[in-house]
Amino acid sequence: IMHEETKTILETYLGSDAGWRVRNGQIKLGDSTKTRAVIWFSDVRNSTAIAAEVGDDAFLDDMNAFFGATAGAVLAHGGQVLRYIGDATLAIFPIRDDEGDLEEACHAAVYAAAEAQMNIETVNVERIKKSLPEFDYGLGMHVGDVVYGNVGVKERVDFTVVGRAANEASRIEKLTKQLGKRVLVSAPVAKFITCPTQSIGQYDL
Repeated sequence: IMHEETKTILETYLGSDAGWRVRNGQIKLGDSTKTRAVIWFSDVRNSTAIAAEVGDDAFLDDMNAFFGATAGAVLAHGGQVLRYIGDATLAIFPIRDDEGDLEEACHAAVYAAAEAQMNIETVNVERIKKSLPEFDYGLGMHVGDVVYGNVGVKERVDFTVVGRAANEASRIEKLTKQLGKRVLVSAPVAKFITCPTQSIGQYDL
């Protein structure tokens, strides 16, 4: 029973894959592995204004509703939610070695993005009825190699991904506000998805 409780706690706080790795001994600062993944970075828009309008206690419930709609879609399509950074979500769709799996991961990420958008629209219908401010968000997706493991200090580590590709995904998300788009994907992701896409040009990250 204790083993099952530990497994549940680790998976709840770290995610299924990271929880499994920690449970199997990957607990030292610097323990890591390199992996290739589609990286998802999403962030709530106007969260400060929402918090000011609804109050701090209600804002926690609001964030849980938002994460349920967005991060929940990631989990529903096989992604791994790694961190909640304030009101932002960092997640990955891991890729194995072959190009077929790369295409599958890109498709899963895009399907998750579509489901997240539908979820948010459903949530917003209810929020409008209650005279609450609507949710909006930006989502950036990129693909690349990342270091997946423990970072921080020995007294307090975090199991996450770091590296250039993760930074670029975050910066792509920031472009969504600048360009007035809810979802932006990098060209390497767009190459492997079948839904219609629109090029918006080249931007320095």
